[in-house]
Amino acid sequence: MSIREVAKRAKVSTATVSRAIHHDSRVNSQTAERVWRAVRELNYYPNVHARSLASGRSHIAGLIVSDITNPFFPELVQGFAEAALESGYDTLVASTNYDAARTSLAIRRMLERKADGVAIMTSEMDESLIAELKNRNVPMVFLDVAAPGRLISNLRVDYADGVGTAVRHLISLGHRRIAFLSGPDNLKSARVRREAFLECLSNAGLAIEDPRMVTDGGHRIDGGFDAMQRLLALDERPTAVLASNDLTAIGALRAIRNAGLRVPEDISVVGFDDIQLAAFTDPPLTTVRLPRTEIAERAFECLARNMDLGQEDGAEPVIATKLIVRASTAPYRG
Repeated sequence: MSIREVAKRAKVSTATVSRAIHHDSRVNSQTAERVWRAVRELNYYPNVHARSLASGRSHIAGLIVSDITNPFFPELVQGFAEAALESGYDTLVASTNYDAARTSLAIRRMLERKADGVAIMTSEMDESLIAELKNRNVPMVFLDVAAPGRLISNLRVDYADGVGTAVRHLISLGHRRIAFLSGPDNLKSARVRREAFLECLSNAGLAIEDPRMVTDGGHRIDGGFDAMQRLLALDERPTAVLASNDLTAIGALRAIRNAGLRVPEDISVVGFDDIQLAAFTDPPLTTVRLPRTEIAERAFECLARNMDLGQEDGAEPVIATKLIVRASTAPYRG
């Protein structure tokens, strides 16, 4: 089956068939529907390899994430893949497991596969690798780890505002002894969240006197469990805890319950990310929402500006956060 037969059945030119298949905006909806009906009726499959050779483009968009097992990332992957598909791109996905060497390998393999652009949605990125990528003529978009430039875009998440909103929420409930379960120090996003927490407490006149009130939860459930146990062992335990991500907060919920305490009656808990599971914990978790679908759509939008429109200047859209109040926080009862 050839593209000419599809064009004949749809009563359009072969060029129009090609544009419709690639979701070109120049093809109106009625014509596109006629083309796709002919494609289905004739069981036509485009020769992607031949198309790539002819155009010099692969129509592949690369997506690299930190940890595909973290519930934060599957929704981001789905949103990116859907946005790419609507624009006629396939998505090639890789997970780094927070390893710099794996990040470098994933990028190299995507470039070897001639990806037209790569979205690197990781929390860490080696500076030397960023510098190397800037010398290549491949559109890239990062998540808060690089400055925008030629063919380089960066999504900037307002972590500080999200953390500040969460801290102010706890203070408004009367909490003054607030602890923080931080993420790994090698992750920029984790460092920004911890620094924002300390600054917000300081601005409220609540500077932490015991440094053990800030402890590393590793951005994992078991890490949050262990970190919360350390907090509960203090002579003066916290009345509220803010976690650097939801997985850490979920581990903290389990540690508090194992200690015979209740959330939020004895200790209030706040997470960060608002993964789907956060609404179904016991009790449902108050958390700061980081919109994965918006991140995914903005990431592909930035790539498309460079891949399809030929715009070389990178963008830096800001991603806002929002506090979602559920049942894991309550007024201080002391």
